[in-house]
Amino acid sequence: MAPKAIIAPSILAADFADLGHDHVQQPTEKFAKGTFDCHMMIAEPKKWVKEFKNAGCDLYCFHYEAAHSSDAESPETTSDNKTSPKALIKYIHQQGMLAGIALKPATSVDVLWEILENPNQDERPDMVLIMTVEPGFGGQKFMASELPKVQALREKYPDLNIEVDGGLGPGTIDQAADAGANVIVAGSAVFGAKDPAEVISLLRDAVDKRSGKL
Repeated sequence: MAPKAIIAPSILAADFADLGHDHVQQPTEKFAKGTFDCHMMIAEPKKWVKEFKNAGCDLYCFHYEAAHSSDAESPETTSDNKTSPKALIKYIHQQGMLAGIALKPATSVDVLWEILENPNQDERPDMVLIMTVEPGFGGQKFMASELPKVQALREKYPDLNIEVDGGLGPGTIDQAADAGANVIVAGSAVFGAKDPAEVISLLRDAVDKRSGKL
């Protein structure tokens, strides 16, 4: 059985000229636990780990393709040494955050098996993100061709949080849920809706209905 459904509205799709209209609520752990999920579409992800930890990030998700970059630990420093996905995951965990790893459409899911099978839990991600659009901007068309990656991950790791991001909405949620995704990033579908809460509920129900099949 897949983990519970998590719907993650992406602020990338919000109206940046009127962000004051959108209310972002981060509940305290004593009352209710929310997750501030930061998708880092940047070239040198290690440089920003501490900055985002200090800003309140709970889950720091970096791109596999960017992981083999400088191991410098702040924006003010430089380094010619290279980090690795496993080393970066461990570093994120050491800062007290959950770690996610993302794959672009062109990257094979096979690159993840060694990382996910690592006997060292500190070097394994808490979540895998499969991009269903090319990263960079919202409103793109959903790429169903990426769903076999989700299915392969779910078959091997029934308890893993598997996130999909790009083109998700009422018209595509069934495909993503059937493949095994349980964390759904929805931008335009939520922020462009007359009733965002209704859309979020629809997406969550679609995932929950299918979770028992996996």
